This record gives sequence, structure tokens and C-alpha cells, in this order.
Amino acid sequence: MSLNMYRTPRILRETSGGISVFNIEDEMLEDREIELVGEIDADKVNSLIRQLRHLQKEDENGEITMFVNSPGGEVSSGLALYDVMQAVSCPIRTVCLGMAASMGALLFMAGNQRDMLPHSRVMIHDPLSYNIGGSALSVKARADDLMRIRDITAEVIVRHTGKSMEEVLEVTSKDTYFEAQEAIAFGLADRIVEKI
Repeated sequence: MSLNMYRTPRILRETSGGISVFNIEDEMLEDREIELVGEIDADKVNSLIRQLRHLQKEDENGEITMFVNSPGGEVSSGLALYDVMQAVSCPIRTVCLGMAASMGALLFMAGNQRDMLPHSRVMIHDPLSYNIGGSALSVKARADDLMRIRDITAEVIVRHTGKSMEEVLEVTSKDTYFEAQEAIAFGLADRIVEKI
């Protein structure tokens, strides 16, 4: 039997019915805290969407805190989560832990209050594509779709930073990293916090 070093921590609590065991994510959800950690994919996004909708149903005006430490991932899944974050009535506070990169950065900057820990970073860039091949028409179709996604993600950055489209396209033409103070100056974040 192999030991899973990364299993979800459990919380033991004594109740009138004896000792109860809770999953730490359940405890966080009760405190209106959720996590976007690791690569963004459909399964992770669907789970986060369910959590957001549940928390809105519990208290449509209560703040939700989303901790973000993500290298990015699937753009279509990330945009689905972005749309839900914009659609729920609850204010969402995002907190960058470590790194919010690519689609992770777009989701971090979508928060109503965007906090960064002192040594966290944000990285933005144009959408990437791998293994483009096939007929000339299929390559052109994929390139057209990439340019459409580039425009969509740039519009999101413009909306949440107040920068012009030209400024955003210049910065996202390559991987651009922002330390916490630089992220605030560019409009990607609101403040640096030492306590969460």
C-alpha cells in the first residue's frame, strides 16, 4: 500500500455524538472559502462553479474568498468560471498565493477585491497553442480561433485593469511577470496583505 503524501487533510472535532471527522475543504466551504489550485481543467472548474452557486444560494450577498495558486490551463473552462464569477451576486475576494499565471491570472484579477501575499506573482501572456498541424485550412481555422481567444482574454484584462487595449496587447505579447507591487501598479491587484 502506497502512502499518498498529498491526501486531503482531515479535521477531528469532538461533538455531543462523539468524534467527527471533517474534510478540510468542507470546513473552508462553511467559512465561504474556496481554492483554485493547480492546473485549470473542466473537472476543477465544474467543482468551483458548484461551490460558488451553493454559496450564493446560502447567502446571496455574503463575500466569498477564492485562493488562487495556478499556472493556468484550459481557456474555455477558465472562461466558464470567469463568467460565473461575474454572474453570481456575491462579492468575490481573490487572494493570490504563490503564482497566478495565464488563465489563473485572469481569474485572480476578476475578483471584486484582489489581494496578494507579499511574495506572490502574476503572469499574463497571449493564449498558447501546441501541435498545430494538418491541412492549410485547418491550420488557418486554428490560428483564427487563437486570435479570437486572444481578443477575448485581452478584453478581460482591459476590463479589470483599466489599461488600453494597446497596452494590454503589448504586455501580453510575451510572458510578463509582475511582483506584487508591480501587479498593483498595473491594475492586476488591489493590495498586498500579510494576513489572510
